[in-house]
Amino acid sequence: MAQQDAQNGVSENVAAVSFVAVKPQLLVEAPKANDAVQFYKAAFAAEEVGRTLNPKRKAEHELPLILSAELKIAGSSFLVADIVGDSALPAKTGGNAVVLCLETEDVEGAIAKAVSAGAVAEGEVAESEGACGGGRVGKVKDPYGFVWSFCSPGKKCADAEA
Repeated sequence: MAQQDAQNGVSENVAAVSFVAVKPQLLVEAPKANDAVQFYKAAFAAEEVGRTLNPKRKAEHELPLILSAELKIAGSSFLVADIVGDSALPAKTGGNAVVLCLETEDVEGAIAKAVSAGAVAEGEVAESEGACGGGRVGKVKDPYGFVWSFCSPGKKCADAEA
């Protein structure tokens, strides 16, 4: 067991750490996080479950900057936040990208709804041989530069292996 823990990066002298959730964070150009939240609600029927405003934002500004807004789509949470200065913005490199995937029975309908809310369709809907058996896949790019992939449920992993 100790040898396996060492291979997995766990030291014998360090207590085990568990996580309760993974919440991707979408950083958008300030002050567009509120617009992004409204877009995700319109395009993907996202539910806003919480919001924290930036306490350093001066009262004379019309819209306070969003420190973090938590949204849920299909039971999964993600955060949307305004980028304030360079501190929150990760270094841009050619190899990093974020693609958010939403599983749906109606790929074309999901794309149409997102496009009507302001997204741009990326390519054609196609059959894919992706992980676990594939299915229909289509993509949109939202007004904030994030790519959203819509995929129909494919064959289950166990079915694909049988």
